Amino acid sequence: MKSRSFMRFVIGMLAALAVFAFAPGASFAQSQPAAATPAPPPEKVKQLLDLLKDPEVKTWLEARPAAPAAAEEDAASVASGVTDVEALVRGHIGRLTDAFFRLPQEFANASDVFSKDVNSGRPGAVLTILLVLIGVGYGAEWLFRRLLRRVRGDGRVTPASEQPLRLLSDLIPLVVFTLASAGLFLAFQWPPLLRKVVLTLLLAFVVFRFIRTIARLLLEPGGAASESQPRLVDIDDAGARFWYFRVQLLAGIFMLGWAIASLMPPLSFSRDAALLVAYAFGLGLLGVAIETVWHSPARKGAPSSTKAWLRTFFLVILWLVWVVGFVGILWAGIYALLLPRAVSGVGRIAERLAGRSEGTTLFATIRNVLIVRGARAVLITAAVAWLAYIWHFRAAAMGENPTAEHIVVGLLNGIIILLIADLLWQLSKALISHHMLRAEHTGGTVEEVARRGRLRTLLPIFRNALAVFIAVVAVLTILSGMGVAIAPLIAGAGIFGVAIGFGSQTLVKDIISGVFFMLDDAFRVGEYIQSGSYKGTVEGFSLRSVRLRHQRGPIFTVPFGSLGAVQNMSRDWVIEKTTLTVTYDSDVDLARKIVKKIGQELAQDPEFADITLQPLKMQGVDSFGDSGIVLRMKLMTKPGQQFGIIRRALMMIKKAFDENGIKLATPMVQVSGGGDDTAAVAAREVYRKQKLAEAAVTAE
Repeated sequence: MKSRSFMRFVIGMLAALAVFAFAPGASFAQSQPAAATPAPPPEKVKQLLDLLKDPEVKTWLEARPAAPAAAEEDAASVASGVTDVEALVRGHIGRLTDAFFRLPQEFANASDVFSKDVNSGRPGAVLTILLVLIGVGYGAEWLFRRLLRRVRGDGRVTPASEQPLRLLSDLIPLVVFTLASAGLFLAFQWPPLLRKVVLTLLLAFVVFRFIRTIARLLLEPGGAASESQPRLVDIDDAGARFWYFRVQLLAGIFMLGWAIASLMPPLSFSRDAALLVAYAFGLGLLGVAIETVWHSPARKGAPSSTKAWLRTFFLVILWLVWVVGFVGILWAGIYALLLPRAVSGVGRIAERLAGRSEGTTLFATIRNVLIVRGARAVLITAAVAWLAYIWHFRAAAMGENPTAEHIVVGLLNGIIILLIADLLWQLSKALISHHMLRAEHTGGTVEEVARRGRLRTLLPIFRNALAVFIAVVAVLTILSGMGVAIAPLIAGAGIFGVAIGFGSQTLVKDIISGVFFMLDDAFRVGEYIQSGSYKGTVEGFSLRSVRLRHQRGPIFTVPFGSLGAVQNMSRDWVIEKTTLTVTYDSDVDLARKIVKKIGQELAQDPEFADITLQPLKMQGVDSFGDSGIVLRMKLMTKPGQQFGIIRRALMMIKKAFDENGIKLATPMVQVSGGGDDTAAVAAREVYRKQKLAEAAVTAE
């Protein structure tokens, strides 16, 4: 079950947004009361300032002993920092305590402001306006959905298989609702405070509906998922209903708390009172999160509750850290809880979306990579951008070291650069794989096949070189963003490369030899080559070696520098020559005609017609052997296709020779003994027949 990751994603996201929405001023420095405008200095202070400008006084001050040692200053600064943090925490808690006891009076003041400046003496005016705006928005949305159904001609918004279109079909009516309700309100003139209150509450309602729509599309709590169209989140029906309800509850509490906490300062509430209300709504979110941890469907049948207690303790600690004002620690906890699981969950959802839109076209390949990798990159980029914003906010409030700020910002920018580099690499790798796949399975003319073979050979090498290039550029860009001078690094890398070149001459030789082999187009992937004692089909390359698969199975990994002269047996055409030995009493002319006829039959056979360049034919008598006449035959085919034709031809020749009385010669040894002259007579007879055969050939 993957529901646990989805739960952590939702709870972490809402907790992160709660910090931003409920506590925009959680920084200690901004929660301090505003300093009063300084009064003009007294007369004695003016005299002291004039005295400090005197040259003699300046000389005496410059001649004083040096400041304390750096170690003492560091120790004093650390102690002072701890004291300052303690004072800030005490001051923060003290202001919250004072605000708590002032709440009744502040509520009374806010009630007067609300009645006078918002309702304008008409009780329920805000509620009436909101109800009218929501009603108008729902009416416009209903009309739009009805028009959409009428255009489509059925009752469905969109087929379940078209998930992206379904998402748009559910979100566009929500946009229509927003435009109708907000447009109607903005069409009239309203008091400034009333305008702020109504728009804030309307925005909270629209965002709540947006979150609910997204959750419904991801979870499909109505049980619409099937085996052919599974949910984007891997979860069963009961889990989908459970999480859908919790998401709505969390979103409702969050948006209501955000709206109220945002409207309290304009209604004359103090900032500390608004923080108290925000913490109260945060406590509600904490309660829902704890209830979700303990009643999650993933815990059914789990004998131990240790993990649930640990998660509960962690959530409570996060809320307490937020209350006391340690926003940096809070964000570290939120990121530790949220970001890894969020990236994993978004990646799985994106993979499911990409899987529902599979395709083999170039556009489909790019789209799938952008969906999967782009979704993760967007999430991480948003997290890094938010962290950078919070860090700048805290640094500006606390007056931290600009050097440290520059380094941290450089690191954050480096994460973005790495994400961009990863996206470029994934796109490049997908495009190269797409072209290699097309080169393997697409037919065409001989020239097109050769060109695709060359692509299959060069693209893997280009892919490896591109990976190194992207990595080097990304690292140098990150270092440059952190303030590191990269020009000396590049120069040093050049000198270091020369030293490495002298120390690894064999490696350099292999790489350079491989480059020239590729430039010469000596061999390609799929071709059969032989070099020295190595032979086999080329299966792939690296920067320094080639992999050869022998016909019996073993793989040879041969460095380019060790190849030497390469014999390529897979280019253009191949001529196969073979011999047959017939007896001396055979009709050679008849044998030639039989071989020629068989060659023409094989050339017209559909199985061999496309691969036969010149049909099988007999070239004539090659030599006279001990047991018969040696006949030579020749055949031209496409590379690697000659063996099947030769095997079929030999079978047909054997059958045709038997039918026409032509015998294939076999070696014979005749042994005789005693004083009998039979052996000598037989030898003379064989010699006579051989001479007659030679004379016949000469006569032809």
